[in-house]
Amino acid sequence: MSELKPTRDGFGEALVELGRKNPNVVVLSADLTSSTRANYFMEAFPERFFRMGVAEQDMVGTAAGFALMGKISFACTFGVFATGKTWEQLRVSVCQMKLNVKIAGSHGGITVGPDGATHQALEEISLMRPLSNMTVIVPADYLEAKKATIAACSFPGPVYLRLGKDPSPNVTKEEDLFEIGKASVLKGGKDLTLIACGIMVAEALKVSEALEKEGIGVRVLNLHTIKPIDKKAIIDAARQTGAILTAEEHTVIGGLGSAVAEVVVKNYPVPMEMVGIEDMFGRSGKSQELMRVYNLTHENLVKRVKQLLDRKRTPSY
Repeated sequence: MSELKPTRDGFGEALVELGRKNPNVVVLSADLTSSTRANYFMEAFPERFFRMGVAEQDMVGTAAGFALMGKISFACTFGVFATGKTWEQLRVSVCQMKLNVKIAGSHGGITVGPDGATHQALEEISLMRPLSNMTVIVPADYLEAKKATIAACSFPGPVYLRLGKDPSPNVTKEEDLFEIGKASVLKGGKDLTLIACGIMVAEALKVSEALEKEGIGVRVLNLHTIKPIDKKAIIDAARQTGAILTAEEHTVIGGLGSAVAEVVVKNYPVPMEMVGIEDMFGRSGKSQELMRVYNLTHENLVKRVKQLLDRKRTPSY
């Protein structure tokens, strides 16, 4: 793990690269230009940047209009607004026509911190997954966010990118390949697989390193693409390690864990547990304090791994 940078920075830098390479890229912002790092593109290509104000539904409709004209639209705002306020527009105007509209939802998860429950988006994956033709990506770090944004530009149809506010460690490398729909194994292990996305990938790696000292092998799978999901990687993990724990900075209802469970139960059932936000809203506080309050730290994950391994050793029928 290296320097700390937020995933939203990777998104903003990628937009500028895309703007240089592709004149059809346009960016729209719903009055949160600096917060989403869309200001990078605005400063480089002001003629292709559109400030839509506090009108998220209009922003998505306009983005759809640009897409119908052959443009590739990136529409940016906080994740809670990008998915909640615009769901109908995304469903009807974007997804049904499979338009090249890419939605960037920044400030996902409880690590938004002091902004509190109203701005801590905990439900975006659950809202975006059911939309036909929608691709859902949750980058693990700054480097992966940059690659994911570039990949999304050339990927056909709607894409939702979940981005974070706080700096997080780079757990991937510059030379690592990124492919939409293909998970990556960041650490090997034979006893259990820990599948994570976003900032929880870094926590998962800490778990694997800590338990390795106790002779427990935890495989870490970075499932950056929630939809389309990498079924093969999940089935291989179930078959080869015999137990799966998922970790997400998101509600456990309909999120990463649910998506993985759908694959596991249909193809290779094994003992499985999910770590994430339980059926509750967030609250105001410092990011790291909230990670502890909501049991998302690697210390809690270590406990959950050991509990799941007990289940694996003593299966009930």
